Formats: sequence, structure tokens, C-alpha cells
Amino acid sequence: MSRIGRKPIVIPAGVTVTVDEAAHTVAVKGPKGSLNSNYHPLMTVKVEGNEVLVTRPNDENLSKSLHGLTRTNIANMVNGVVNGYEKQMEIVGVGLRCQKQGSDLVMNLGFSHQVVVSDTDDIKITWQDPNNFTITGIDKQKVGQFAAEVRAKKPPEPYKGKGIRYKGEVVKHKEGKAGKGKK
Repeated sequence: MSRIGRKPIVIPAGVTVTVDEAAHTVAVKGPKGSLNSNYHPLMTVKVEGNEVLVTRPNDENLSKSLHGLTRTNIANMVNGVVNGYEKQMEIVGVGLRCQKQGSDLVMNLGFSHQVVVSDTDDIKITWQDPNNFTITGIDKQKVGQFAAEVRAKKPPEPYKGKGIRYKGEVVKHKEGKAGKGKK
């Protein structure tokens, strides 16, 4: 058995989990919102008391790989509607900064134009100071994807580390042209 897949998911107070086995969908409602997700038809998802159990039909490789994945996705949904997810971002570099204007995050990234990123229905951007902001939401996958798209606007370069990075991200630096002119 999968060590992750066989662990039951405890449903906290104030959260409802609904499983539709015919359509292979799971709906989770909580204090921060609601999420829906499909799961693979091989998996069996049941709500028993205040726990969600995921089981697999056999020990084939496909079933094994889907077992832990399905359980983790449902656990992330439950955690998202209770606590939510966040990615802290920082902008590093001289002259690189951001500010919040309404629901837009306006970034000066050294281009000839400003880069504007807007809040969506699922994702909210919280501005702390000119070099730090946080991306929050209840869906872990959407928060991570949105943060990756914002980081892709100006990823950290390897020589001085300038650009947008995750808080605490380590950027490997290259040496540059230190040896030029020496013999």
C-alpha cells in the first residue's frame, strides 16, 4: 500500500466533503470557499464519519501511482478551504520595484514599459513594500502556477541575481569575466 494513499484525510469542523462516484468528482466547501476536482475512475473515494478514505483496486503500477496522488489532491483541497495557500515573492535589484494600484500590481522591472499583473477571481495579490508581495488563494495548483507566471516576467539572472524570485530562493551565481586580461 502507498504510505500516503492509505492515510485518512481528517475533515475539520466547518468543512463538508461531497463525493459523486458516478461522475468521479469531489466537492469541498469550507470557510474560505469551495473547490471541485475530478479523480481517476480507478480510485474509490469514500467519506466515513469525519474522514475521507481513498482506496485502489489492485497493485498495478498505474493504480499505485494514482493512489497517493488522489489522496494528496483531496487533502490539499481540504487544507485550501480552511487555511489557504500563499507564495511570498521578492524583487531584487536596483531600480526594480512594484506597487499596488487597485486590483493591479504594477511592476517596474527595467523594461521600457511597466508590467501589470491583475488579481483574478481565485488569486489575490497582497503588497507589502516596493520589493515584496504575496500571492494567496485556496487552490494550491492555481497559486503555484500564478506565482510561476509572475516570476517568469523577469526571472533572476545568474550574475547579480536581479529579478523576481520566491522568498528564500537560492540563486546560483556565475563568476562572470573575472579572468579577462590576466595571464
